[in-house]
Amino acid sequence: MSRVHITDTILRDAHQSLIATRLRTEDMLPICPELDKVGYWSLEVWGGATFDSCLRFLKEDPWQRLARLREALPNTRLQMLLRGQNLVGYRHYPDDVVQAFVQQAAAGGIDVFRIFDALNDLRNLRAAIEAVKGADKHAQGAICYTVSPVHNIATFVAQAKELEAMGCDSLVIKDMAGLLTPFATAELVSALVDSVSLPLHLHTHSTAGLASMCHLKAIECGCRHIDTAISAFAGGSSHEPTESMVAALKDTPFDTGLDLELLQMIGFYFRDVRGKYAQFESDYTGVDTRVQLNQVPGGMISNLANQLRDQGALTAMNEVLAEIPRVRRDLGYPPLVTPTSQIVGTQAVLNVLTGERYKNITNEVKLYLEGRYGQPPGSINGSVRQLAIGNTPVIEGRPADLLPEEMERFKQEIGDLAQSEEDVLTYAMFPEIGRTFLQERAAGTLQPEPLNPPPEHGQKGGVPIEFNITRHGETYNVRVSGSGLHPDGQRLFHVYVDGLQEELLLETLSEAPTPQDEATVPGKKTGSRPKATAPGHVTTSMPGTIVEVLVETGQQVAAKEPVLVVEAMKMETEIVAPIGGKVTTLHVAKGDYVTPEERLLEIESNPQ
Repeated sequence: MSRVHITDTILRDAHQSLIATRLRTEDMLPICPELDKVGYWSLEVWGGATFDSCLRFLKEDPWQRLARLREALPNTRLQMLLRGQNLVGYRHYPDDVVQAFVQQAAAGGIDVFRIFDALNDLRNLRAAIEAVKGADKHAQGAICYTVSPVHNIATFVAQAKELEAMGCDSLVIKDMAGLLTPFATAELVSALVDSVSLPLHLHTHSTAGLASMCHLKAIECGCRHIDTAISAFAGGSSHEPTESMVAALKDTPFDTGLDLELLQMIGFYFRDVRGKYAQFESDYTGVDTRVQLNQVPGGMISNLANQLRDQGALTAMNEVLAEIPRVRRDLGYPPLVTPTSQIVGTQAVLNVLTGERYKNITNEVKLYLEGRYGQPPGSINGSVRQLAIGNTPVIEGRPADLLPEEMERFKQEIGDLAQSEEDVLTYAMFPEIGRTFLQERAAGTLQPEPLNPPPEHGQKGGVPIEFNITRHGETYNVRVSGSGLHPDGQRLFHVYVDGLQEELLLETLSEAPTPQDEATVPGKKTGSRPKATAPGHVTTSMPGTIVEVLVETGQQVAAKEPVLVVEAMKMETEIVAPIGGKVTTLHVAKGDYVTPEERLLEIESNPQ
């Protein structure tokens, strides 16, 4: 049978790649009846970064999203992206959590589980594959495609054979960064088709402008399943347009059989929807062949740009993109896909923003170098490992074998806030933001981040309005966005100062406080802390949130001893004591937002 089957990524990877995973369920549901008529092999609707974004930004319950999509798409296979032992989080979970998560996702409506490991360490896939098979669902094993001195066709073929032996129902070449070239695709697909008997899928991104040629080469060489995206969310760091591939294959032996007119109608719907999310648009929507060097995946580039913008450091993007391959080499050439893309990317950002490579090292890099994510594909830079973890022993076996069961602990910790097994798993995946989400849900205070309308006709520019102000030597990043009318007729504005939100009721934008007005910096913000000016003043290199205070007033600390843990760009970094001595003052608490140059705590050196 020559027919080519399509998996459409419009409800997951497409918007993750182009608008930082911000598409809301309310904008998915109206078009679901039409999507359900198309006849896709599957729709990718869940997993990846959608779980995190639902909780962190959209204030949606990801399990409820799945339930609503399952109801709205009764005739279509629903597919999710599962990070192996990482599930949808950023660390390894023990097998009991993997089992519980897969069972719940299967019961909630997932038919196809695309399972990958960021290091292609297949030991990290076994528990998830067994759980999916136990739930009588389709287990699709993924080979993360990358280019490096330690990756080759023979390596990928060996992985495919092992995945087949592990019981996978199909295989996918997961080219998350769009690194494949047409002739490399032909060589790899031909080798896989000759070596394994499982159906082969191709997932590739359009970042370098090569996706359509790669699809055609793959089809010619025996691949019969491809991933595409409805045209309104296609191209750039997303995928090849569904409509284009359907048109290209029509009246050929590979005809998809899909209705091009119906697909075009769906495309017009999403074109209108996309305008609502203009503030999250990636700056990387066109062809960017730099991906062939930096290897940043499609799902990461738009998020990286937004994160750098939030840090006030978007101008450093080119430096970060140049640093990423160097960090990747130091870490043994891991494929860049979640979580290794975040691990490598955040460390690269730190290296650039601090002006010194590995001056600050994230906790995740340290765990990676201890072997807690699995076996790196290549050799580690010994100097970096020594700097990060010293003589700490490196794990040789499957990391999850060292993890005790956790589901009962999670249930006890979250207590009555969890109303279901799904809530417990939400907390398990993201303890901090999961607990906050469940607390806000219980209090009825869930509030998604505002969507800023596009500029009105004839208006120059748009909202949010963003600027920096300096007052008494302190600089603040201010963003103002309008969100309609307050019940009493006044207009409600959301004001973000260094990333933290306040609301102002103003008659018109022209009546907003001037940069000299104290109201421009509302509430207890970064300006309420003194500036770090002495050797014993502890500060941070990147804006972020305090997730742990490791010391207390009066405690003696040694130089370079961790004193705080800050989360920035989804990764945690320990802040160490610049000198040894006694902690005299704490200026922060858990949950506080902090920015560079602030005095977070004070250490007084011991008398000589």
